[in-house]
Amino acid sequence: FGNIAAVERFQRSPEGKALLRSMEKRGLIGLAYWHNGMKQLSANRPPRVPSVKLTLEYEGGDFSGWAAQPGLRTVEGELGNALATVLRVEVKLSVAGRTDAGVHAWRQVASFAVEDIAVELPQLVGATNALLPPDVSVLGAEAVDDGFDARRDAVSRTYCYRVVPGAVRRPLERGRALWWPHQMDEQRLEECAAVLTGLHDFTAFTPVRSEHVRFEREVIRAEWCRRGEVLEFWIEADMFMRHMVRILVGTMLEVSGGRRTVERFIELLHGAPRPEAGATQEPHGLYLASVLYGTVPERSRVLTNMSTSMGRSAPKA
Repeated sequence: FGNIAAVERFQRSPEGKALLRSMEKRGLIGLAYWHNGMKQLSANRPPRVPSVKLTLEYEGGDFSGWAAQPGLRTVEGELGNALATVLRVEVKLSVAGRTDAGVHAWRQVASFAVEDIAVELPQLVGATNALLPPDVSVLGAEAVDDGFDARRDAVSRTYCYRVVPGAVRRPLERGRALWWPHQMDEQRLEECAAVLTGLHDFTAFTPVRSEHVRFEREVIRAEWCRRGEVLEFWIEADMFMRHMVRILVGTMLEVSGGRRTVERFIELLHGAPRPEAGATQEPHGLYLASVLYGTVPERSRVLTNMSTSMGRSAPKA
């Protein structure tokens, strides 16, 4: 056989099963022959490359998003350059959420595979941060299972959108929250958030020209919370589409101001065209808050740890 995949296919085939039955008839010697052969073939597999998981925080105002782009300042570009200097080899980064220009992150997760790391992980964090600009930082690094991928292995992502309502703008929230000097009914916002949980078609909440081929997303939780003078919209889902949270917020604010009804908002969750939803709100109010890996019961612990470290109470899990 050329490789282990071919062996595994043969094992599943009628011929392979027949051979195994004949080995079983020979007793322990036959079974030992079979299993030792499989061990030998498995030993010939090419070694898997270890992976490193990074937790990041960044202020997105001066970045042209996450993804590296020629001639533009991006988070991936800055991080990739710093890691290449420290590791003396270029790495291919995978990321949990490809944030747009102006979007911030409290707990972004990236990963990369590298055959040999010349420094210990704590030193990797320090050395990388020494090369990074002040608006992005590596909060931690850990070795993870071979083949770990920050994007593919994520169970869910949580985003937060911050809004400052009121007639007077707040300079200290400039670039960190959306100022909303318009009519607002918080009860209507809560009613909109309450209907988001579950599986819905979010075609109306992503640009018409989209790379997505499937528009259904499962929302695990969604709620509006007030933190002093700031309103925060928290949403956790298995995956998100481009501009999805910003369009949801824009549409809910229109409901809050009386420009559309909650009933009409609900209708949009069944696959309405993009023009029927509200405006795409500004990116600077949006934060990638956390990324969950592992099993669902871990969610409450992850959110509690994240919220405690940020000095805020955790949203309901």
